[in-house]
Amino acid sequence: MKKHNFNAGPSILPREVIEQTAQAVLDFNGSGLSVLEISHRAKDFQPVVDEAVALFKELLNIPEGYSVLFLGGGASLEFCMIPYNFLEKKAAYLNTGVWAKKAMKEAKGFGEVVEVASSAEATYTYIPKDYEVPADADYFHITTNNTIYGTELKEDLDVNVPMIADMSSDIFSRPIDVSKYVCIYGGAQKNLAPAGVTFVIIKNDALGKVSRYIPTMLNYQTHIDGGSMFNTPPVLPIYTALQTLRWIKAQGGVKEMERRAIEKADMLYAEIDRNKMFVGTAAKEDRSRMNICFVMAPEYKELEAEFMKFATEKGMVGIKGHRSVGGFRASCYNAMPKESVQALIDCMQEFEKLH
Repeated sequence: MKKHNFNAGPSILPREVIEQTAQAVLDFNGSGLSVLEISHRAKDFQPVVDEAVALFKELLNIPEGYSVLFLGGGASLEFCMIPYNFLEKKAAYLNTGVWAKKAMKEAKGFGEVVEVASSAEATYTYIPKDYEVPADADYFHITTNNTIYGTELKEDLDVNVPMIADMSSDIFSRPIDVSKYVCIYGGAQKNLAPAGVTFVIIKNDALGKVSRYIPTMLNYQTHIDGGSMFNTPPVLPIYTALQTLRWIKAQGGVKEMERRAIEKADMLYAEIDRNKMFVGTAAKEDRSRMNICFVMAPEYKELEAEFMKFATEKGMVGIKGHRSVGGFRASCYNAMPKESVQALIDCMQEFEKLH
């Protein structure tokens, strides 16, 4: 039976990307060696990093004066690296969920942190609007897509201070104006590669403005100077990221990824809104295209476990909601085919008929 992978992360990758990676694990570039055992300094591997950086810049239309880094540690390490490198006195954070809150917690160790707005009181079911960002903040930090709660900022904000964004789960799903940010970062295990590599896009001249000592490994300048090779980078996930970037380009680029994301999300939300058994949890104007969250309608609540079992038997994988909110979550990242979304819709309709 065909499996439909709705996992929130690590998550679905394009089938051909998995096959190309599998081939390189057996034999990298006809070298007779596995990509798992070659030196990151090997002449064969440098072009992998160079092309991945070039495709990042091309696909996201990154202006001159920015660097693209491939690091370890996940977005969770960036939560601390960001304030280490950018926070001199005060930083502003928009609290839209668990990950935004974690980022904020780390920053508090480096200076004053202002929470400009929060949707915590409504279990993060919406993105706050109409807030003031302090003009004297060193930066304003946002989390563009909130995987647990299914909310998403779908356009670049205009603020009067340097902006930093965690785009772990929606990078490459829509065009972005990189010039509006001094830093964009994310764990790659949702829309780009397997877990183990973190991407960071950084405006070079935004660095070097804090007075504190920054440990070598936590200093972005170290990695810019070393071309992501200061220490051994996560070789395999970088190789897979390159294959995914090539795939995105071959499919028609970020604009096409956005078109597909809108199409898939519209299909599934339309069914959630039509089907009397299910209710969407996020405010309609803030609904995420990447993570579609829904629950059983109150009068069908006792059927939740039954629907979960029914959907699993139909090949749906990973649709259980995050343990902190329950219900269901269908993650529809770039590699998710429209057919899988349709299969979930069919499954919901079939369950409705049974009840």
